[in-house]
Amino acid sequence: MSEPMRANDFPLRRREVAKQIHSAGGDELLLVTGLGSPNWDFTVAGDKEQIFPLWGAMGGAISIGLGLALAQPSRRVMVATGDAEALMGVGSLATVAVQSPPNMAIVILDNERYGETGMQTTATAHKTDLSAIAAGSGIILSETIHDQAALDLAIPKMMEAPGPCVFVIKVRAESLPFVLPPKDGAYLKDRFRFALLGDAAIV
Repeated sequence: MSEPMRANDFPLRRREVAKQIHSAGGDELLLVTGLGSPNWDFTVAGDKEQIFPLWGAMGGAISIGLGLALAQPSRRVMVATGDAEALMGVGSLATVAVQSPPNMAIVILDNERYGETGMQTTATAHKTDLSAIAAGSGIILSETIHDQAALDLAIPKMMEAPGPCVFVIKVRAESLPFVLPPKDGAYLKDRFRFALLGDAAIV
């Protein structure tokens, strides 16, 4: 059975999508980025203290974002991750639906590939629909975005719509140069805490 190659021709490019989301969110958005490509993409868009990039913990981005959203109900929290990372932690969508934080948005940059291990196809290149899984889990606002016009309409909802909400953005499968955020986990934790809590972060 031949592998589907449709993602090679998707019109949306992941780094352009990341820049648009990054710009729209400003410094008020708290952003958890998933292992791999989303880390690189949002670093290109502009690394900053309000971003918590995951080094490891594959499958954990949505759960970490959920905990943050519950702990900080007055702040908008976004998880930006990839299809492979989301598939590994797909059960967390059910927990998000049950907890139902109104301040949480999940963006899945879906290039239908395992980008860090050789661009093998993920299940979304075949029959799996992450937006449908989110909806079936009980997340009412769940969309799949295929083009720029749909993305432009979705951006305000990512930032403001009552959550939890899920946006699966189909992006082109392409290998891009790595642009890495800091690798020191303690530093990343501390800078995020200071950005969020200020002097109260000092204990």
